[in-house]
Amino acid sequence: MHQVQLAGLTVDTRHAIGGERIASAETFDSVSPIDGSVLAHISRGGAAEVDAAVQAARAAFPAWRDLGPDGRGELLHRLADLVEANLEQLANLETLDNGSLLRSHRRGVMPRVAMNIRFFADWAINRLHHEVWQTRGHDNNVSWDPSGVAALITPWNAPLMLATWKIGPALAAGDTVVLKPAEWTPLSASVFADLANEAGIPPGVVNVVQGFGAEAGAALVAHPGIARISFTGSVPTAKAIARSAADNLTPVSFELGGKSPLIVTDDADLDLAVDLAVEQYDNAGQVCLSGTRLLVHEGVADRFAEAFAARVAALRQGDPREDETQIGPQIHRVHLERIDGFVQRAREGGARIAFGGGPNDELGGLYYRPTLVVDAAPGSEILTAEVFGPVLAMQTFATDEEAVELANGTEFGLAAVVVCGDRARAERLTKNLVAGTIWVNCFFVRDLAAPFGGSKKSGIGREGGTWSFDFYADVKNTVYAPTGWKE
Repeated sequence: MHQVQLAGLTVDTRHAIGGERIASAETFDSVSPIDGSVLAHISRGGAAEVDAAVQAARAAFPAWRDLGPDGRGELLHRLADLVEANLEQLANLETLDNGSLLRSHRRGVMPRVAMNIRFFADWAINRLHHEVWQTRGHDNNVSWDPSGVAALITPWNAPLMLATWKIGPALAAGDTVVLKPAEWTPLSASVFADLANEAGIPPGVVNVVQGFGAEAGAALVAHPGIARISFTGSVPTAKAIARSAADNLTPVSFELGGKSPLIVTDDADLDLAVDLAVEQYDNAGQVCLSGTRLLVHEGVADRFAEAFAARVAALRQGDPREDETQIGPQIHRVHLERIDGFVQRAREGGARIAFGGGPNDELGGLYYRPTLVVDAAPGSEILTAEVFGPVLAMQTFATDEEAVELANGTEFGLAAVVVCGDRARAERLTKNLVAGTIWVNCFFVRDLAAPFGGSKKSGIGREGGTWSFDFYADVKNTVYAPTGWKE
């Protein structure tokens, strides 16, 4: 039995390789974080399946490359159409598999899946060019040539959306892809492979190998047939990938999470500041961009903390399929225990738990209460390590210089949020913050044309707009002499 019916969709549990479905001898379970039910038994791939997928992608590459941006764009728009036609089913499936809010999948995440595909297809057709310029009368022409097979390893917190953030530009650039989805959330990637086939994308252009990082993932990033590696996940895994990639000098793009600050100055709109702070619990805290360190000016800290606690207490936690729910479950028992470990170690180290501090006993399962940690020792784990759960820490500062020092005081530099009442002051703050993206008096405003990525250990490289194509393509400059041409 290699197919299951879920959320109105037929989900194939086998790998998608070269336009065919390939089973493995071993399987692993896809388990819903909502209630712990087993959704499907998924083929567990390894080196053999990875090699077959890479070979299929390499065989499909020349024809896909030669279609050109217009031909590829037509097929990618058909794929986006199919995503939109199945949006409700995909949203329900993703919620079953990763526990995120259904209304978020319906309203934002799944529409963004289609948008990712369309945006990069259109960018390749309409925007991917430089003006020709001259050097001593010679014309310089820059082009982006497809690079080959891209290995894409994606996380579980927004599985299909984050996969298409990579798939979209890779395919639009003319690459073929081998996708290894997170083992905790494999289902939507399998459906996506079927949609790609239905859209007319040739066999071997989109391949999906399911399995564990130490098996399928390790084989994929070490394969000599891979031209690009894009990974979103943890720093330790990225280090292992980088070591493997070094053997083949394979270019890598890493997005590795963060420990981002949310700075509230003493002239900030406190209602706005509280609203933005509450947003940091989105997706049960399983968002790499979250401003998990609340840095609040000491002059307004008490008022902020009181208003923030009241707002969080009113949040509704429960089944993510219900429209009233604002916080759903954590992804997996292992992850919930990891989150709780951070909180308990902070408590043992002398920090105070202002609210939350453990699983939601009323709900049971994988529901962890929104938590705020205060009075933690400077430099302690809870202030420097990524928890990736509904756990925020609050510190106070007296001067803007101190706020910047605290904000930059971790090994990460993915994002930052600044809530400030004075534009010039905000500009001084942002100038000195080390982060790939900074939001001022807002949060999570994203434009696909803008660069996205992290500084320090939050990643390598930038994606979005032309930055994505600079990675997924070989950028070439052709110089034409003004002489030597026959009349």
